[in-house]
Amino acid sequence: MAGEPQADCLFCKIAAGDIPATIVRETDTTVAFRDINPQAPTHVLVIPKVHYADAAALAVGDPQAAVDVLREAGEVAAAEKTVDRGYRIVFNTGAGAGQTVFHAHAHVLGGRGLEWPPG
Repeated sequence: MAGEPQADCLFCKIAAGDIPATIVRETDTTVAFRDINPQAPTHVLVIPKVHYADAAALAVGDPQAAVDVLREAGEVAAAEKTVDRGYRIVFNTGAGAGQTVFHAHAHVLGGRGLEWPPG
């Protein structure tokens, strides 16, 4: 059921504390942790503690949790001191877009030039 923790979901296990991660922030509704394969000097994932497959499903199923993820992404950027230089918040949706864990999550990227298009 959407919103409920999934036994086979890596991010649900991290949110529950069952799998270790380098946590940088945690609230009642979100967990932010360092990506194990960083693509920038700052690469932190912000996840809702509720399980939805992607950002669109999260926005429909639990709009407040989607807001919480975005707010925490901004807080992570501030804590990582990337606000002045600029940062990117990325939601990959679907395997074709690079989503590998099907639990909604935002990538907070910063600390280097992030010109568009990426490359």
